[in-house]
Amino acid sequence: MAGIYQKRRQSLVPVGLINSIYDAAAAIDSGRKGFATKGKAEEGRTFYETGIAAAMSAFKEAQATADPETILLAEYTFITQELQFCEKTDKPAINSLSRGIRFFDDAFLALEAVGNKTQYQGVEKAIPHDSEYRIKGYPMDAFHIAFNGHKGRLQNILKTPGLDPIEKALHKQRLDTLKAGQEGYLELQRKALQEKNENKEYYS
Repeated sequence: MAGIYQKRRQSLVPVGLINSIYDAAAAIDSGRKGFATKGKAEEGRTFYETGIAAAMSAFKEAQATADPETILLAEYTFITQELQFCEKTDKPAINSLSRGIRFFDDAFLALEAVGNKTQYQGVEKAIPHDSEYRIKGYPMDAFHIAFNGHKGRLQNILKTPGLDPIEKALHKQRLDTLKAGQEGYLELQRKALQEKNENKEYYS
C-alpha cells in the first residue's frame, strides 16, 4: 500500500531533506502548469527552475549520506509527489509511478530483512546463485530490483525528445543517487552475510 513505509521511516532521516523534496516537487508541478497557462509562462519558468534546483540539492544531500534508507525515502517521496500531481488522464504515468511505489514498498521490507543477520541468511539461501540473480555476488533482492527498475525508468525519461536540459541534469543526479544507494545496500548485505566479494563484477 503506497505511503505506509514513508510514514514509518520519515523520522529516520533529516526532516529538512524530506521537506525540501516535497517543496521541490510542488514547485516543479506549479511551473509545468504555468507553462500551459496563458500569460503564466514566465512565472511558470521561475517556479520550474526553483523546483529543479531544490530537487538537485536534495538528491545531492541524500547521495552524500551514502545511506540506502535515506536515499530510498528521498526517491520514494519524490515519486509519491509526482503521482499526486499527475494528471488523472495520464494513465501510463500513473501506472508507472504506482508500480515504482509498490516496488519501493518492497525495498523497505528488504532493508528490514538485511538488518537481521539470521533472517537474511535465509533469504540468501533462497535466491539462485546464478549471476543473473546476483549483484557483486550478493542476492538481487527486492531492494536491488526496485532500484534497477527505477533507474531504467529514469533512463527512458532521459531519451525523451526536447527534454529541458535542467530536468535532464536532475534525472542524471537521481541516477547517481540511486547508484550510491545500491552501493550502501551492498555493504549492508556484506555485513549481514559476513562475506567479502570485493573482486566480483559490479552491476552496470
